[in-house]
Amino acid sequence: MAEIVSACGRAASPGLVTGPLVRLADRAEARRASPRVARGDAAAETARLDAAIGAAGEGLDAAIAGVGDDVAAEVLGFQRELLDDDDLIDSVRAAIADGSAAGDAWGRVMDEQIADFAASDDEVFRARTADLADLRDRVAGHLSGRSGEGEVLPDHAVVHAVDLAPSRFLAIDWNRCGGIALAEGSATSHVAMLARSRGVPMAIGLGPVAFPDGALVTLDGETGRLSEAAADAVPGRQASAGTPDEPIAPGPATTADGERVVTLINIMGPSDLERPEAAHADGIGLLRSEFLFAEGRPDEEAQVRIYRDILAWAAGRPVTVRTLDVGGDKPLEGVTIEGEANPFLGLRGIRLSLKHRDLFLTQLRALARAAVDGDLEVMFPMIAVPAEYDAAAALMDEALAALAREGIPARRPRLGMMVEVPSAAIAIDLFAAEFFSIGSNDLTQFVLACDRANGAVNDLFDATNPAVVRLISQVVAHGRATGRKVSLCGELASDPHGVRILLDAGLDRVSVSLAALGRTRRAIAGYRRGDV
Repeated sequence: MAEIVSACGRAASPGLVTGPLVRLADRAEARRASPRVARGDAAAETARLDAAIGAAGEGLDAAIAGVGDDVAAEVLGFQRELLDDDDLIDSVRAAIADGSAAGDAWGRVMDEQIADFAASDDEVFRARTADLADLRDRVAGHLSGRSGEGEVLPDHAVVHAVDLAPSRFLAIDWNRCGGIALAEGSATSHVAMLARSRGVPMAIGLGPVAFPDGALVTLDGETGRLSEAAADAVPGRQASAGTPDEPIAPGPATTADGERVVTLINIMGPSDLERPEAAHADGIGLLRSEFLFAEGRPDEEAQVRIYRDILAWAAGRPVTVRTLDVGGDKPLEGVTIEGEANPFLGLRGIRLSLKHRDLFLTQLRALARAAVDGDLEVMFPMIAVPAEYDAAAALMDEALAALAREGIPARRPRLGMMVEVPSAAIAIDLFAAEFFSIGSNDLTQFVLACDRANGAVNDLFDATNPAVVRLISQVVAHGRATGRKVSLCGELASDPHGVRILLDAGLDRVSVSLAALGRTRRAIAGYRRGDV
């Protein structure tokens, strides 16, 4: 039997996939090989630079609003902040004033920044080099008129590159493609975060690999190994090394003791419902409504149509919509505030909606109208004090009263809140919400005071920390004592160990990404209360 060729790197995102190896061209090389644009005078070159930066910023704003994914929005938000860095842009303008063309000046300054980050002793800075390169090439594309490149990849493709820019990751259809094998890269990079959030297997640090383009390979994201596929290997993803990806068992999710656990899904928009895993969900536990605002501000009728379409798909199953959650790492032009000193703790989530009442009332009216057609629930994000929930609920009542006066059919949906701020979890008995959804990712980072996107504090970001688990247990106990539903959305419910902790705490509703639904249901099936 011939020896199977392999390359060893490091794990970045778990999972196993077999598919054809596809090498992606290096955009930096393509940029350097692109035709030079003749230099004009300094004023004209500065105007070209400003136009390219403006176009790149608009593209990032649209992408951030459109991804509907907290992690993806956080990733692109980092690039958006860099475009507002006066020191960076002033350095480019100074190079133009010294006689450089806009493209040359931009590329040189960004290359210097990238080199500085790559040489840093801080892993977090090194991990951000891909984001800087992505931004460099994004603006360079606008300067050269080549800003609209896309990837067309074969099914189950295992993408190989030196590194992968966040925007390039987001341009690939990961419902079709398989995994990522990087010659360099970092497990704390933004692309690694995106891969983990989307359930895409990923390995880093593989160096140059000997496989020809199109060769059938197997990537193990848990061991960081890229191997020649076995002769009888079938292209596609698998659940774990050596174990074929099991189809999701039909019917309700139950523990080994026969306890029923409701398994819901988190979705970013209607397109997610086309994936086959969605049919096995008990409903939608988190519909991120930010996708509606990708192309501006949708009017009431447009929102009603989309909510009704999703309710029609649900066919009587519950659909929980989180009202607009922007701010922090998710800017929305004309709504969010630029230059906040600490935007994650600033005017975001429900705080921003209450400030922009017209925008909020339009969404609430649309939700109340759609509620006539299905089991719709509405929850408010980033609730910190009871007065915020009360004010949001009062606006829903105001919307319903106006609809009644206008003779438009509407129904008051159940109103709930995200529990992601420690003050809400600690004093949960003070809130009048009809149901609660625990956002374990944000709750963890706020309880432990560690940015979940900062690789330097990865060891602190642990949703199984006793302080976090105690707060989750307290909310679950309050829900049981008062007869109010409690669910949890976040990565904790996607981890088999986390599922055991949640079930031990008495939680009987979880909401996970589509990629994690099968894994979570299998963990539930293997749980028996009292087992160690």
